Amino acid sequence: MAGHSKWANIQHRKGRQDEKRGKIWTRVIREITVAARSGGSDPSSNPRLRLAIDKAKAANMPADRIKYNIDKASGNLEGQALEEIRYEGYGIGGAAVIVDTMTDNRVRTVAEVRHAFSKHGGNLGTEGSVAFQFRHCGQLVFAPGTSEDRVMEVALEAGADDVITGEDGAIEVLTAVADFEAVKNALEAAALVPEWAGVTMRAENTVALEGEDAERMQKLLDVLEDLDDVQEVFHNAEL
Repeated sequence: MAGHSKWANIQHRKGRQDEKRGKIWTRVIREITVAARSGGSDPSSNPRLRLAIDKAKAANMPADRIKYNIDKASGNLEGQALEEIRYEGYGIGGAAVIVDTMTDNRVRTVAEVRHAFSKHGGNLGTEGSVAFQFRHCGQLVFAPGTSEDRVMEVALEAGADDVITGEDGAIEVLTAVADFEAVKNALEAAALVPEWAGVTMRAENTVALEGEDAERMQKLLDVLEDLDDVQEVFHNAEL
């Protein structure tokens, strides 16, 4: 099964995360907060909270800090009210962009997101304007050189939907959201540790951008990601 590799994008994402460790903690805390409030404080019965805790651990957040934020979200400690809002829009060359936010001030957040789009060559769209171009799924990416046969064997046996090998040898495993944890656990139990894993909005088709257009698109994405209320930015631009 052939397909375009996500390797370059994964490496860029990891580099950006390393540069902004403090902001990552803020976003993970928000995710823990919403997950605990919506599904309870027990990770064993709350898959979303388990994923949020995994993200926190991956970002080297101390266990006591994780517990504090779960307790805070569960009402054991006083906390602020957060709501999740998704914005959709277009970037350079008509590239589709999804911006997931958590905020305590909807008016502030939409103003900041709209300003970022308009100032950097994009435009904010309406609900549903680009989401149909993405698939909500689990995604695990393995480095080039990983055994394709072994990944495929374990992943499909565990319930993965697809295994895609990129042109550079990177391997992408796709799952239904509900099956993500089971597939990830099965792969890790087989000593197959992904370079990146998470539940994501995966673009079904991509828009190729080069040169100045690629630079402008990257600037737009960077500005959106730097907004305090933004949790995740998904796009279909191939830079």
